[in-house]
Amino acid sequence: MSELLFYENVVALSDQAHGSLRVKQITNFRYAAKVNSVPLLASEFGDCAREYPIVFVRGETGLVPVALIGLREAENLFVDNLGKWDARYIPAFVRRYPFVPGKGEEGQMVVCIDSEASCFDEKVGEPLFADGKPTKQLEHALNFMRDFQQGAMATEAICTRLHALDLFRDADSVARLNDGTQFRLNGMSVVDEEKLRALDKEVVFELFSSGLLGLIHAHLISLGNLAGLVDRLSKRRPAAKSAK
Repeated sequence: MSELLFYENVVALSDQAHGSLRVKQITNFRYAAKVNSVPLLASEFGDCAREYPIVFVRGETGLVPVALIGLREAENLFVDNLGKWDARYIPAFVRRYPFVPGKGEEGQMVVCIDSEASCFDEKVGEPLFADGKPTKQLEHALNFMRDFQQGAMATEAICTRLHALDLFRDADSVARLNDGTQFRLNGMSVVDEEKLRALDKEVVFELFSSGLLGLIHAHLISLGNLAGLVDRLSKRRPAAKSAK
């Protein structure tokens, strides 16, 4: 899954090119309206399990956890027509926008931004630089991004461990709407409960001690939210038809 799901024009941030740039608080999430899943950090499972189905999809380095936020391509069922995010918890991947890490010529992390983001302005908002140095606003964004990167590495290690234990199974399924319309969901994996129950006691204790067992249970419980996605789409489709 791409790091740049809803980024339009990514450029490296610098005080020379963006010294007068300001950033406004994001209240409109239209930038994320055309994605049906977003990557998750393992540390988010508890919050996300109350809102979204958590599944695993194939990424560049193996299986990665995502929050399923739509059933059709290019449709986020949690962003309404006004751009409001209709859920209590918004995944960190979404909140990280418009910042994103990049790599410099020597492999070092470079701070990048989506230059097309509507939250940037040169007159309104909090400045990113003052006298050529990062402001507290920018430092906060940088710390958030660093924490996200560390969380992403920890999440990758967790997925590697679960894969080594052969706990995943394919979970292609069919979602059926109230009007009888069906949508096939492909390319998803989930933890197999039978394989989980068959683990040796020593391995189960290891998973419990490391916190992985709690994450697995949050993931399995979250799958019940798929019915909520079906309900959201069933309610949206009549509205879309009446608007034509």
